[in-house]
Amino acid sequence: MSNTVIKVESLSKQYRLGQVGRKSLSHDINRWWYGIRGKEDPYLKIGEENDRSKKGSTEYVWALQDINFAVQQGEVLGIIGRNGAGKSTLLKILSKVTAPTTGNVKIKGRIASLLEVGTGFHPDLSGRDNIFLNGAILGMTKKEITAKFDEIVDFAGVERYIDTPVKRYSSGMYVRLAFAVAAHLEPEILIVDEVLAVGDAEFQKKCLGKMKDVSEKDGRTVLFVSHNIAAVKTLCTQGLLLENGLLSVNATAEEAIRQYQQNTQSIISNEALTGHVMLEGPGLLELVCKSKSYDTATFLFGEAIQINMHWHFIDSLKSRVISLRIYNTADELMCGFNTLYDKYITSMEESGSYYIALDIVNTFAPGTYYISAGSYIRPHTNEFIYNKVAGFEISEEPKEKDILPNIMGGPKFYSPFSWVIKKQ
Repeated sequence: MSNTVIKVESLSKQYRLGQVGRKSLSHDINRWWYGIRGKEDPYLKIGEENDRSKKGSTEYVWALQDINFAVQQGEVLGIIGRNGAGKSTLLKILSKVTAPTTGNVKIKGRIASLLEVGTGFHPDLSGRDNIFLNGAILGMTKKEITAKFDEIVDFAGVERYIDTPVKRYSSGMYVRLAFAVAAHLEPEILIVDEVLAVGDAEFQKKCLGKMKDVSEKDGRTVLFVSHNIAAVKTLCTQGLLLENGLLSVNATAEEAIRQYQQNTQSIISNEALTGHVMLEGPGLLELVCKSKSYDTATFLFGEAIQINMHWHFIDSLKSRVISLRIYNTADELMCGFNTLYDKYITSMEESGSYYIALDIVNTFAPGTYYISAGSYIRPHTNEFIYNKVAGFEISEEPKEKDILPNIMGGPKFYSPFSWVIKKQ
């Protein structure tokens, strides 16, 4: 007996842009006319590659095109790619939420899907009722669900609200309960999209551990989509890399990640490593990160890094916090800085323009790093965030040995970090 639980052959999905559905009456008549003459659907020939950054010449686009792969029982498959690459579309087809335009999907076993916050939940039902509803959808008896009920509630950590309608849950509570249900009601295949990013760090760690357990101990199959490359690398054995609706890599998780990072680095090197970006949103941000030794954002190893930000806020809001994070190419957080901890909140309550200079001691290993910047209002409301909008490189080694700072006893400029904030 074959151990293959998912087999995808020549899978393609076409969408018609700007329309609720893919079809129209005139197009249906045209398809019918071609069909009775034994000819292929004419609109399958005019779809374009799914590159969201470019304007196309036709209203049809291939969200997925000619995808082929197989998944074995007990395998943890990581699906990665840039936004709009087709990852969520693929999962929706596998979950039978939508049908493919062409191609075949063969699945052996029950599927539990977590594609977005509250997948499969009825908002007016309580958490308790939704657990039994989801179990029934998966084909489980009431006795089987009852046996797992306490374990599900304990894992989700929402016991106090279990008899409250889920429409009153926060997005994090929604995801906690939805994942607990999907993971504990014994599906043969567990499909998880990026929704785990909504949960807190403790819950994300718990979920990753649970997915590893259901794969290794229970022999169940997991399909995992995430932009957290470190999590994909830790959890997954195999990997798919999608690019503009095409399957670029079908190999080990490490090989898929390596190719993804290589592609991402070349894109950001061309766009973000200039070290100077202008961004519009509820506020206006100008971010500058340039080396004193180079015209671009390439720093010598050990050379101090200064990041300058010009924020312009239209509205006057209390408790405004500015944050900045630095990631490596593996999507791992290297360090983060936040004005909250330096008690600058009161100086940023007024609307207007602010100049912020952040000096960072350079203890980074040679390589490429990306910068995310954001502004939010205490305690938890995200006003807006700019993710990986700029970046910098650390060269292999310094050209001049005397530029290296004395980290332990050097001047204040080389302290781990320091803020300078001025209202203009």
